[in-house]
Amino acid sequence: MSKAFGGRIVVHHERSQVRRTTAWRRPTADGTLESDRRAAETALPEAAETGHDGADEACGTDPSALVAGQLYRRVSGRDEQARPVSAEELAGLNDPMATEFFHKSVFPMTVHELLSGLPGTVAASRRVYLVGEAGQIAPDTAPGLHRDLRFAITVAVRAGQPDLLISTQAGGDQAAAFLQVAAWDPEAKVFNFYMRLGPAWVWAGNSWDALEPDSRGKGCFDSHVNGSAVMKELRIPWINWQSERATIRLADDDPLRRDPLYQQVTGAQKLELTVRSLVTRWTAARLAAVTANGVVEHPDRLLRHLFTTTTVNLASTDRQSSVITPESSDLVLPMGFWLNQDVLLDDLGLTTRAAPPAVPAARYRASLTRFGFRLEERAEDGGIAFRRPGDTFFAFVVPEAAHEDNEVVRQMIRNGLLSAKFAACVLMVDFPNPVFSLPRAHLMRYAPTVATEPSALCDRMALAITDAARDLPADSPEGRFAAHWQVPDDAWRAVFGQRVDAYLRTAAARVRTEDGFDDCVRLAESRRRRFRAMRLNEFQLTLPVTDISADVPPLAMREDATTVPLP
Repeated sequence: MSKAFGGRIVVHHERSQVRRTTAWRRPTADGTLESDRRAAETALPEAAETGHDGADEACGTDPSALVAGQLYRRVSGRDEQARPVSAEELAGLNDPMATEFFHKSVFPMTVHELLSGLPGTVAASRRVYLVGEAGQIAPDTAPGLHRDLRFAITVAVRAGQPDLLISTQAGGDQAAAFLQVAAWDPEAKVFNFYMRLGPAWVWAGNSWDALEPDSRGKGCFDSHVNGSAVMKELRIPWINWQSERATIRLADDDPLRRDPLYQQVTGAQKLELTVRSLVTRWTAARLAAVTANGVVEHPDRLLRHLFTTTTVNLASTDRQSSVITPESSDLVLPMGFWLNQDVLLDDLGLTTRAAPPAVPAARYRASLTRFGFRLEERAEDGGIAFRRPGDTFFAFVVPEAAHEDNEVVRQMIRNGLLSAKFAACVLMVDFPNPVFSLPRAHLMRYAPTVATEPSALCDRMALAITDAARDLPADSPEGRFAAHWQVPDDAWRAVFGQRVDAYLRTAAARVRTEDGFDDCVRLAESRRRRFRAMRLNEFQLTLPVTDISADVPPLAMREDATTVPLP
């Protein structure tokens, strides 16, 4: 849970701020940059697209029209307006938020009221985390910058894993702050998503609603696209979070220092473990439900995690950009930039002896100037509110394959719904592009959309793809898959591992050259622009801005470690 969720309108002086469901996003004056619009046009259909509907995020109603002391329902895409939940609907909610508060007609208005209303025995399980995209920018160097610090709080109300995930503004007027909750229902085995809106609370749906066509990608599910807990910056160094790698900077006189929640803040390295376990829990419940009748219901909804990019995580180097000098040691680029290491190497067992590609520090430093890297935030009037030359706090932030997608693939293999070879054959179709792969997404057309026996799922798809490959070029997605599928069962790991090894060795050599690293910078920016085109993109300071033209087409990596424009 990077940002739990909610959707409310907060007014800071003359600046209106829409807190998106799940996302805490502040839109720019024009919604998105032209380069981001261009990226949206080429983003994969499965990825949540840009677009901003303030009415939708405010539950389709004026908060002043809601009655205090009432729980409302509004599932975006399904309910036009917020309406009071029925007694039957309320009885069906059995998560801690419902049982500790709503069943008792108790409606906490602030995070402090919420936490104090929980049983005293759960206080020991509480963990408080702090995140902010401007958190590592010294307050005295940017006095007008909106720092947008947020608390993420986890609590285990019942014994075991955390089952109450809370997000709220850090500091300020808590009565006006957004307050968002994802709560695990042990009976339904789903997360329920709630937000406080004005004087009332709104139930915005559960994990299953994230997967249904009418509500998928809408409301809170534009970020919780798979109905699970979300932490975009899941891997070390936990970009933008207070952690063992970085401390969020506050002014000496910042009132937040006196906030009891701030005094309890712990490192995001602990939140990573929690989020991973929560994603595992929901995925296991989901797979059990869709196979309960002896067939796989909606197999295409599971297979899209293998073939498409439903969402992403953000990865970076573990080095602070400001301390890298031309004389520094080589900068090891994140492995997620090159391939889906978690599935290909860790889960499927492909082996490589190649060292992770690393760029000379002098080349990295020179690229910041050559490509005009900067952090930039636009004001409501379209002007520049903040600008600072250079990269993000941690160097070279890029999208990588999402843990949510990988966990579904992992459990499908473990449960016998996919064979390891089938998953490998799909990923190897375009393995140098771990995210936003058009060739892999092309193969989704062969995914069954009707209930299918688990034992037939892989064979049926493989047969359909290989049959189609007979009439297509060898380099088509179908042709590549067919060639992989013909590799003997006892040899595919070695064969594919050798290709991965050769690719990484080539990349390691090429990234040390000026042309080779410039290609990597352009590819990284291409992928960042696709991320900006997703609704998961929340704040302008999450990623750097460059001078690379908005007219440049999106790029893909090839197996020889060169890049190619996409059509």
